[in-house]
Amino acid sequence: MLVRRCDPALTKPVDMEGADGVAMQVMVGREDAAPHFAMRHFVVSPGGHTPRHAHPYEHEVYVAEGELKAECEGKQQTVAAGDVLLVPSNALHQFVNDSAEPARFLCLVPLESDCGKAVPGS
Repeated sequence: MLVRRCDPALTKPVDMEGADGVAMQVMVGREDAAPHFAMRHFVVSPGGHTPRHAHPYEHEVYVAEGELKAECEGKQQTVAAGDVLLVPSNALHQFVNDSAEPARFLCLVPLESDCGKAVPGS
């Protein structure tokens, strides 16, 4: 059994066009011999955002801390700690932190996707 703690201090800055103030920690992935899914821990700094993008696979998101504006297919909704989201495949989406506090979320993606690697992109 693998046990790992989500720790904002262990995240690394996301170096991806369109990302600003976002850091990520791979919690479980290929390097851990996970057969189907990767789980990633993201920290979005105040004023930060993930890239606005789409990809051909779904992903599930659990907001662990803070508040974010979640945009999906042009519709925005505020999400907060305890909320769970399904981002459908091919949906244009982005997460924005307009608050004064960091926000953290977990993201689950299939390993077949490029996001299953240590490549950010939620």
